[in-house]
Amino acid sequence: MAGMSSSNTSYVARDLAHVWHPCTQMKDHEQQLPMIPIRRGEGVWLEDFEGVRYLDAVSSWWVNLFGHANPRINAAVREQLDRLEQVILAGFTHEPVIRLSESLTAIAPQGLTRCFYADNGSSAVEVAVKMSFHYWRNVGRGAKTRFIALSNSYHGETLGALAVGNVELYKAIYKPLLMDVITVPSPDCFEREPGESWAEHSRRKFTHMEAALQKHAHETAAVILEPLVQCAGSMRMYDPVYLELLREACDRHEVHLIADEVAVGFGRTGTLFACEQAGIRPDFMCLSKGLTSGYLPLSAVLTTEPVYAAFYDEYVKLNAFLHSHSFTGNPLACAAALASLDIFRTDNVLERNRALSAHLGLRARELESHPHVAEVRQRGMIVAVELVREKATRQPYPWQERRGLRIYRHALSRGVLLRPIGNVVYFMPPYVITPEQIDLVVEVAREGIELATCD
Repeated sequence: MAGMSSSNTSYVARDLAHVWHPCTQMKDHEQQLPMIPIRRGEGVWLEDFEGVRYLDAVSSWWVNLFGHANPRINAAVREQLDRLEQVILAGFTHEPVIRLSESLTAIAPQGLTRCFYADNGSSAVEVAVKMSFHYWRNVGRGAKTRFIALSNSYHGETLGALAVGNVELYKAIYKPLLMDVITVPSPDCFEREPGESWAEHSRRKFTHMEAALQKHAHETAAVILEPLVQCAGSMRMYDPVYLELLREACDRHEVHLIADEVAVGFGRTGTLFACEQAGIRPDFMCLSKGLTSGYLPLSAVLTTEPVYAAFYDEYVKLNAFLHSHSFTGNPLACAAALASLDIFRTDNVLERNRALSAHLGLRARELESHPHVAEVRQRGMIVAVELVREKATRQPYPWQERRGLRIYRHALSRGVLLRPIGNVVYFMPPYVITPEQIDLVVEVAREGIELATCD
């Protein structure tokens, strides 16, 4: 890693004196993992206080779509700032939230006609879970209080979102605080049998979901899942046929389907929304991250007219959905989201991404020949490289060895931000990345994998 200058060191010292960083063992930053203070961003690049640049190959935690300091989004936020920065959304409204709601319902799967806003992905999941539960209560089916989720799933870290997730690293310590959830095996295609296709494996795994629905539908409000890619769950992927089967089964068993598209929405999987690849419409679709192209915190839950109607009543019935956030539908965030959607409309983003994802996949698959790479998998603009100790048996490296950390540190020394999830190196770059920059990212990853697996 580039040596820390006096300017960088000053910011690091001030940070460590007061800031508690997310998803971080802070002691690491005082020893083997120096903090990197960032002064500015432009396009795919982040720059520290001494001018050292880092190519942001993970979109700053999967949020950035069109590059840092995008001029069009900057202009939209700046223009909105001169008009209205914030207003309560209870009893008041404003043009950006109206336009955004119109835009989202126009591009979402048909039938998702209502938008409820919050301010992050976890909050969106909380809204969907509460709204599903509350719907069944309002229509006189109060026994439907439970949720079905997939193993290896992740939906956020507030208590409700944590409960319906299944990544033990995040969840284990808080189990005494969490509601009881029915968990079924993930259709994760990394676990498929030799010669078995993704579709065949996903169909076979669906038998577990069907059995759970048959047994628990009477007490189940909703099934929640991440369509196609379990992002925080080591970027494990599955076939769209699973979503087709699940939609049919949820309808048959009268159970809601919640699609958590917080990480996979807005083009990450190759279509605007991952659900499109199965031709389905969920009952609730959770959006955040790329919604504002990473500019400002905003999330939305899109749902249907029947759900909305179950809460629409006389005040004295007390059927309203009493959930709120102070910054719900913030005008600045809505302006950023509208500018991002405008770029999708005018710049043929998904078509351009097809060419970029083809190049990214082609280069990344060159890593498959490495003796410690078990699989290179891809869904659109998401590519993951799974490292193992023993390729033939897929024996994993012990997590305590922190092989991914070695790759992270090497990449920083080469001016690239990669942030492996355990022993999985992944690429989820901004859509403004070039083929030449993709070549650099994959080459740096190759070097890092060599260093991390040489002993």
